[in-house]
Amino acid sequence: MRFVPEDVFVAKVGVIGGGAFGTAMACVMRRSGHEIAIWAREPEVVAAINQDSLNPLFLPGIRLPGGIVATNDMGGATAQADFLVLAPPAQHMRGVTTQLRAFLKDGLPLVSCSKGIERGSCAFMSQVIGETLPAARIAVLSGPSFAHDIAVDLPAGVTLACRDSALARRLAAAIRTPRFRVYLSEDIAGVHLGGAMKNVLAIACGVATGKKLGESARATLFARGLAEMAQLGLAMGARIETFLGLSGAGDLALSCNSAASRNTSLGIALGEGRNLQDVLRERVTVQEGVHSAEAIAELAKRHGVHAPLTVAVDEVLNHGSSVDDAISRLLAQRPGWESASGV
Repeated sequence: MRFVPEDVFVAKVGVIGGGAFGTAMACVMRRSGHEIAIWAREPEVVAAINQDSLNPLFLPGIRLPGGIVATNDMGGATAQADFLVLAPPAQHMRGVTTQLRAFLKDGLPLVSCSKGIERGSCAFMSQVIGETLPAARIAVLSGPSFAHDIAVDLPAGVTLACRDSALARRLAAAIRTPRFRVYLSEDIAGVHLGGAMKNVLAIACGVATGKKLGESARATLFARGLAEMAQLGLAMGARIETFLGLSGAGDLALSCNSAASRNTSLGIALGEGRNLQDVLRERVTVQEGVHSAEAIAELAKRHGVHAPLTVAVDEVLNHGSSVDDAISRLLAQRPGWESASGV
């Protein structure tokens, strides 16, 4: 990797995924002068980026920095790349990285930005990548960063988790800009769990908004959801400070307090009495919380963690429970001591 000196360099970066967040990350890194090639599955996305510097399907109304090249050719997007940014929907990560195998050299750094847990396997994205691309060097980026905000260069902060501290510093130097701050962590499990679980909890907070349960109820859901996140994380070997940082409380606060969040807006629609499948059919983008709820509920069960909010969301999304019944069960929960280890 051409990372000398550490703080001033130009890299060739391949972005895998032409959705909202992949495109936004391409904008962030192009502003630092890096050469950006973005792979997108949709031909109309490739055409719009190359011809008009726009991605109207996933980031409507935002002009992208000049010089971002899009392609449907995965090999072309990855050729001679110094590192890759992976931003497909979480449930497609395995298929995408399996395709990537033919194009990657051993040891290439990969930065996963997909916030979700694989259904069925309950695997974090770094685990999926490790299985499909075992020679890759993996980092995980997460935190409070709406794609729209970072695409238009509004300030934001994220966490980059990597077990190789030297690689983490080099990647952070490549990714950060004066308005996109990158903090480092070695807690890959905690950063993954925070990014995935906040989507599930945002649906719960959206339901409270849609049902007009009041701000007090939403704040209660936020706090108890953060406690569930921390308890499950600790059971899985994560660090408590991760859940108090950007990829935990920070991302949770952003998602749960804004109707611009895809998962919160989904919850609002459910709280207003709309049918889940009808809402999903209307949307182009993926609501990762729908997929991750089942996996996180299963992880909580495996680790013996009491996670009533997560289970309630999973029951509504995946097991036919009504919103009213789920709320009644939550309110009927026996009170316990308030602590991260005693939800």
